[in-house]
Amino acid sequence: MQHINLNNKTILVTGSAGFIGANLVKRLLADTQQSVIVGIDNMNNYYDVSLKQERIDQLKDDRRFVFIKGDIADKDIIDTLFRQYRPAVVVNLAAQAGVRYSITNPDAYIQSNLIGFYNILEACRHSYDNGMNGVEHLVYASSSSVYGSNSKVPYSTDDKVDNPVSLYAATKKSNELLAHAYSKLYNIPSTGLRFFTVYGPAGRPDMAYFGFTDKLVAGKTIQIFNYGNCRRDFTYVDDIVEGVVRIMQGAPEKQTGEDGLPLPPYNVYNIGNSHPENLLDFVTILQEELIRAGVLPSDYDFEAHKELVPMQPGDVPVTYADTSALERDYGFKPSTSLRNGLRAFAEWYAKRKD
Repeated sequence: MQHINLNNKTILVTGSAGFIGANLVKRLLADTQQSVIVGIDNMNNYYDVSLKQERIDQLKDDRRFVFIKGDIADKDIIDTLFRQYRPAVVVNLAAQAGVRYSITNPDAYIQSNLIGFYNILEACRHSYDNGMNGVEHLVYASSSSVYGSNSKVPYSTDDKVDNPVSLYAATKKSNELLAHAYSKLYNIPSTGLRFFTVYGPAGRPDMAYFGFTDKLVAGKTIQIFNYGNCRRDFTYVDDIVEGVVRIMQGAPEKQTGEDGLPLPPYNVYNIGNSHPENLLDFVTILQEELIRAGVLPSDYDFEAHKELVPMQPGDVPVTYADTSALERDYGFKPSTSLRNGLRAFAEWYAKRKD
């Protein structure tokens, strides 16, 4: 593994107004010296843009953060950005997220997740032109969705993942295949990260815990899919960011194979809590923490606001991460309990409501 010192570097974070992206930028600004963090985000309206703006507003006072409003699917913007800033490390978090949205809005996924990612790969490739040092490490977001309806748990990165059950999952698997090809052809060190159900304060409103909270506050009924028999490997955002920062600093080694050609400097890791929670238990903890934070009254009638419904198209019954490779190579295992994570979310939500 090639160690990368993040100090005195230019680091590009795409999707920097997103949930994980903004938290990563904040961490990098706090942890690095003399580094410039360049962020790009198209600020689309997939969910409340004011939440994205809120995240960016908390970062922009630091002069080492440069924010560009733009779309990674726009090749000219990406090529210009790479020429101007010459990032040493690239973290690609920009993507159209969401399984169900991909069923009704496929165009957004092809644009961002395929064309956008291709533009990033091409820019990384040309960063080596004319003998330049080029990108030392490309880290990119994949997803636990690539495991589809695999029945073997926990999910291991050694498992075959050729049966996606949503377009979103198919685009994420495509990212891994494209990165592998570019790593092989152009010797670009790249690491894909399969995130497992990320949650926390200022998270994505389309995620279950946030959507449930909004509905309960409004007195609406929440729908619990697969009659509550889903299990999710909920991963707190700080654990995700810790994993990303560690991985950024350890790039796959460039090596030559027996045929004299480069072995692809390429890896994929799971980042998950490796402790799946039943959806009904999750809802119980969420309601307890919302009452504790004063978001909901102590006598709230939850039973009257819960509806058990069948599984949705594209969803899977369980997500469960095998994180042994992450522990082996980076000495890290996510550890934030669901209660502590949901408590932090509930307290943030209570302040925002005020």
